[in-house]
Amino acid sequence: MATTLFLGLRTSMLIRSTVMTALIIAVAACAEKGSGPVLSTGDRYLSGSPAFDDYRLGVGDRIKVTVFNEPTLSGDFGVAADGAISLPLIGNLPATGHTVAEVIAAARARYADGYLRLPKLSGEVSTLRPLFILGEVSSPGSYPYTFGLTAMNAIATARGFTPRANHDIVRIRRQGETEEVNYRLTPELRVYPGDTVHVGERYF
Repeated sequence: MATTLFLGLRTSMLIRSTVMTALIIAVAACAEKGSGPVLSTGDRYLSGSPAFDDYRLGVGDRIKVTVFNEPTLSGDFGVAADGAISLPLIGNLPATGHTVAEVIAAARARYADGYLRLPKLSGEVSTLRPLFILGEVSSPGSYPYTFGLTAMNAIATARGFTPRANHDIVRIRRQGETEEVNYRLTPELRVYPGDTVHVGERYF
């Protein structure tokens, strides 16, 4: 009888241990994956190449501005932490969330207001803000962004997955936002300048 009781207690302890282990793994997996649904549609899965003219500037981007016949007013200017770009004579202009064309139009209007007669300006993005790739990749860190980059391209840039990496889901946080969003990792999944891409660890 004592032997039977001992075996029963041992079996009960093993069952409890197995259940607790499963719960810990499940909780860890949920924490690793992050809260919220796993998205597989939306603006990050659009087919074709995005229009560069529609690109919205952000902190860390740089613009090459040319003021014709005014070399001292021309140059390469960055979008500062306050979201503005500072140009000679006219000072700060809002840039974050605007296209290059919108910034150039605002600069042209400002120069025409008492600074230059019929100013002619052109502008283009010279440097895009970097992308951050973290988690289960071989070389996590900050990487230069190239237009049209996909999540898979970005992971390859970081020298690929580690052996423990989750190949199915990644977490992405847009610049200026606080929450990460879960995305199904497909060849169509795009990343954008300033994104933080987090490759989680797989548990199963």
